[in-house]
Amino acid sequence: MRVLVVEDEQYMARVLELGLKREAIAVDVVHDGATALERLTVYDYDAVVLDRDLPGVHGDEVCRRVVAMGLECRVLMLTAAGRLGDKVEGLGLGADDYLAKPFDFPELVARLRALYRRSPMAYSPVLTFADLSFDTHRRRVVRSGREIRLTPKEMSVLELLMRADGGVLSAEYLLDKAWDAQADPLTNAVRLVVHTLRRKLGDPRLVHTAISAGYYLGAK
Repeated sequence: MRVLVVEDEQYMARVLELGLKREAIAVDVVHDGATALERLTVYDYDAVVLDRDLPGVHGDEVCRRVVAMGLECRVLMLTAAGRLGDKVEGLGLGADDYLAKPFDFPELVARLRALYRRSPMAYSPVLTFADLSFDTHRRRVVRSGREIRLTPKEMSVLELLMRADGGVLSAEYLLDKAWDAQADPLTNAVRLVVHTLRRKLGDPRLVHTAISAGYYLGAK
């Protein structure tokens, strides 16, 4: 999952960034509405964590434009305005969910994952391929009864490959969805993560390379 956090309070933005990255979620952070709208026209985000009270372009206007542009990303409003009327208004603007500050971080993550599962392509929380299973809610990977410990980035790449169900994903696509905007497009990070993922998953090999095209899962 790739998420855009739009939060003008620097400390809160940093907390959200670090916490979501620990949950194997790729995160970009901006601090005002105008920059958020620029990012949304460039990158394909799965969800936006949107503070309502933003400088410049207000969060309400950002939400309206996301809806008007027909973007498929989900909007979770995260704001100090937690009264029932505020929630009703925020949802009426087109937000998919609304969470008032202060909040429990596990609840934020759970809500984001629920929004991800409700995206245009319905996603199951438990993915399976051959003898491999991945519980995306509990972040638990098991192969033939053996639990496999993966880093957050390895989990992100594996989840994308499992959702593709044997389809070939280019290194560029994986970089776009599993890394943030600071990633160097010429980096070999994807190749290195795939290499360690193959080693940890063991034999017979599940992650294969399509020459000059990308990577895919195959039980052969």
